[in-house]
Amino acid sequence: MFDLKLEQLKTLALYIHIPFCATKCVYCDFNTYAGIEHLIDSYLNALKLEIKLWGTKLNRPKLSTIFFGGGTPSYLNLGQITGLIESMSQTFHVESNIEITVEANPEDISNEKLYEYQRAGINRLSIGIQTLDDRLLKVLGRRHDAQSALNAVEKTINFGFENASIDLMYGLPGQSLEDWDATLKTALSLGLPHLSIYCLGLEKGTPMTQLVELGELTEPDPDLAAEMYELTVERLDELKYRHYEISNWAKPGFESQHNINYWKNQFFLGLGPGAHSYLPGVRFSNIKSPREYILRMENNSNEITTSKNLKDANQVIEQMENISGTTEILDTLMMGLRLDTGISESEYFIRFGHTLDEKWNITIIDAISDGLIRWETDKKADTPNRYLQLTPKGKILSNEVLARFFTVAKN
Repeated sequence: MFDLKLEQLKTLALYIHIPFCATKCVYCDFNTYAGIEHLIDSYLNALKLEIKLWGTKLNRPKLSTIFFGGGTPSYLNLGQITGLIESMSQTFHVESNIEITVEANPEDISNEKLYEYQRAGINRLSIGIQTLDDRLLKVLGRRHDAQSALNAVEKTINFGFENASIDLMYGLPGQSLEDWDATLKTALSLGLPHLSIYCLGLEKGTPMTQLVELGELTEPDPDLAAEMYELTVERLDELKYRHYEISNWAKPGFESQHNINYWKNQFFLGLGPGAHSYLPGVRFSNIKSPREYILRMENNSNEITTSKNLKDANQVIEQMENISGTTEILDTLMMGLRLDTGISESEYFIRFGHTLDEKWNITIIDAISDGLIRWETDKKADTPNRYLQLTPKGKILSNEVLARFFTVAKN
């Protein structure tokens, strides 16, 4: 039996998955699909049913943030995202000033959509640009060119979206350090308040990975990618961006509150096919097929509140596990170390009842000796508090740092 501890649920971050794309990029391994637009109306109806299910099941909790991800949420027509937000307002407690983010592609951004988004309370756009090099955009299978991407960003800013972010990628096949520097300089000239900058990962089964394996694309060089990352840190530091998470930079006050919720290992609910959730005591994910998701939600609608068992109450849940104390600790370490603030010693003790040194003393000492992590003390606070943080070297080798904690936990 899965033990959902509702009494611990005070606030909740909500993620809505939109799996539709006009075309699927060659590097993408997300649960997204092209060519199934005929399912959109049925899918949105199913999503509204799942929204109602969880709003009722969780006693209408207060939402801290809402995030529309995908896929391509901006691919939806006018009024469709608005309809989903109206459903949320009816079944969750949604305050007027919460952060609501929509992921968007440059080719979808129009004055009509920007106007609709503002009226619906959407106050943050995350625009997927990836690169401002037309040659590399073709390699990635993107539908826009560099100039149309710049035009979309300018239109968004001029329309009054102060909180706009762009996604960029480095470490691409055939990308030189000079190529990356050119994209970075142009992107930074926009003066945006937030940038998410990721290293390309070659995911198993994607067309790009297959092309690299066949020798039709150059395999990315990890040493060159590390140089690109160091250049990125240097360039954004010069412009006083806060490097608040390994892959994210923001001007003060524009950090992504939704993603910070993840990195602090707080509770979140994911709706739609393939979406993941973490509620008090349990972690689970939905089935991936949009068609199966629609069918199960239609069959599920008359039994929304009749069962105490989560998998019986919501038949789109595919995998579920109770969260042990050790798992919660490791997740908190894994996510928290990604933040520039690191892990607060006092908050860790309040949450888990022991200090970091008690549990991880040798691991911490060894990692400090290797220059991967450090202790920082907040001397301005009324009560001095220490924070365990990754060093610049540790950010590049973050997976190695986390592996050390996991090894200790298993023994």
